[in-house]
Amino acid sequence: MDNKITKIEVQKRNKNRVNVYIDGEYKFSCHTEIVFKHNLSEGREVDIKYLEDIVKEDNFLKAKSAAFKIIEKSYKTEKEIEDKLILKGFDKETVEKIKALLKEYDFMNDEKYVKAFIKDNLKKQGKRKMLYSLSNKGVEEGIIKKELDKIQKKDLEKYAEEIAYKKYSQLKKRESDKWKLANKLTSFMLSKGYEYEMVKDIVKKIMNIYDVD
Repeated sequence: MDNKITKIEVQKRNKNRVNVYIDGEYKFSCHTEIVFKHNLSEGREVDIKYLEDIVKEDNFLKAKSAAFKIIEKSYKTEKEIEDKLILKGFDKETVEKIKALLKEYDFMNDEKYVKAFIKDNLKKQGKRKMLYSLSNKGVEEGIIKKELDKIQKKDLEKYAEEIAYKKYSQLKKRESDKWKLANKLTSFMLSKGYEYEMVKDIVKKIMNIYDVD
C-alpha cells in the first residue's frame, strides 16, 4: 500500500530543513533540497522505504559537513557538538552516527578537551569554577575530577596568590578600611572558584591579618 504525504512543515529553528508527515504521522526530517529534488508535495504517494534511505544518507553527509565546520573553529565537547547538530535540525540517529565517526578519528574526545581546558585556565581560576564550566559543557563529572585531581596544590596556590595580589593592588586604591578590603578580596577569590581555606590563608598572607573570619 502506498504512503501519502499529508504535511511538509518547515522547522522553526532551521528554515532549511523540514519535517515530513506520512499518513498523518511524523516520519522524518530532511533538507529542503530533498523536497525539491524529488518533487515532494502534500498529497503525493511515495515509496517510503526508498525515500527514507535517501534521506538518511543525505542527512549523514550534511551532518558530517556541519560537524567538521563546528570543530574547525574550536575544539568542542561531545555534548556541545551534539547540541549544535540537533539545533541544526539533524535527527538523533544521524547525530549518534556522526559522534561515532568523530570519536573514531579522535576529533571528539572529552578527556583531551578537559586537559586542554585546565591548561588554558589554571592561571585564571580555581578548581570549583573549572568544574562548573566543564559540567555546563556536558562533560562527565568523573572525567573532570580525574583531571582536576592531577593539579599540584603548590601550582594552584601560586597562581591564586598572583591573582589575589593583583586584585589587592586594585582594591586598596579605593578602599582604606582593612576589614572591608579583606572581605572584598575574599569574595573575589571565592568567585574565581578557589576553596575557602586556601582563600583565607592567601588573604591573611597578603594583608597580614590573622583573624579574617
